[in-house]
Amino acid sequence: MVVANNYYNQPLLADMAREFGVSEGAISDVPMLTQIGYALGLFLIVPLGDMLKRKRMILIDFAFIIAALISAGWAPTPAALKVSSLFIGLTSVIPQIMVPMAAQLAEDHNRGKAIGTVMTGMFIGILGSRTLSGFIGSYLDWRSVFFIASGIMAVLWLFLKWKLPEITPDFKGSYRQLLFSIVDQFRNRPRLRLAALRGSLVFASFSVFWTTLVFLLETPKFGMGSREAGAFGVVGIAGAVIATVVGKLSDTMNKNVIISVSTLIAMISWIILGFGSGSIVLLIIGALFLDLGIQAVHITNQTIIFENNPPERNRINTVYMVLYFTGGALGTFIGGIVWQHFGWTGVAAAGFGFGALTLLVHGIWRR
Repeated sequence: MVVANNYYNQPLLADMAREFGVSEGAISDVPMLTQIGYALGLFLIVPLGDMLKRKRMILIDFAFIIAALISAGWAPTPAALKVSSLFIGLTSVIPQIMVPMAAQLAEDHNRGKAIGTVMTGMFIGILGSRTLSGFIGSYLDWRSVFFIASGIMAVLWLFLKWKLPEITPDFKGSYRQLLFSIVDQFRNRPRLRLAALRGSLVFASFSVFWTTLVFLLETPKFGMGSREAGAFGVVGIAGAVIATVVGKLSDTMNKNVIISVSTLIAMISWIILGFGSGSIVLLIIGALFLDLGIQAVHITNQTIIFENNPPERNRINTVYMVLYFTGGALGTFIGGIVWQHFGWTGVAAAGFGFGALTLLVHGIWRR
């Protein structure tokens, strides 16, 4: 439910552009700024999970999530919407505190499975959010999506206050020392650096697709809109279920092999999508394989970085996810540019290129 806040805007971009009277390229800054805000939240907020009582921290953060969502719904100008979107991303980092919690609470032989279970919920939120926002946007308007989301967050706050367990923090230093220690994690953990770079590149590929899909569907060739773009989230949910399976496999199989195969699947999906500029069937098949490949790489990456249950788990996750969502922001930015200048062919080439870079980086540095 929380991670969904970052993705409600993507099927609604064309509706926002029409209301504000701006170009599609200009409004594509909205998801980019949301992802930049998320990256900032990962760096500034998530490490606090190693320092503060997590339940109290999570409940306080929810108040800021609700305020940011209401602000987006009331935004009178594109600039105000972009600022609100930045704060939605900044505050909606709660799932990245819960992933290390799952890793901490799990036994060694079940850690991959536990991470996969939590990540399945996250992926369903990421992909289902597009279906929900596209549906609401087509029958009400894009502003209603943010108001409804704020209501969902208020209900979830009550549920978490009732059910979420408290976990005692591990870190005893100051906030300044905590932030500086993030750099130490990056510098001293080569497997973390590689996992973060792989994750950044594959998520860029993922974001290229979801940022530009609604623009393709609104062309005369398809004549569709935000509702149909959001419906593609249902296709992705089918791929999201694979997260639990991949989590189990990563407890027993060679993780380098899983990553190589998964990246190839993502690259093949872009070949299918490239030929799908006039076929809804090919777009659906390509979207399914893209989600499957990206999620399998992501789950395996996280299983690698949480091996042996390190006490710095929240800071480790911060390094990984900051770079991951920085890649997502880059993919959103590149997607908007190539769509404007080169159309769907440019989009497919950019998505395939990010996949090829992932495979190249993995092949060179995995040892």
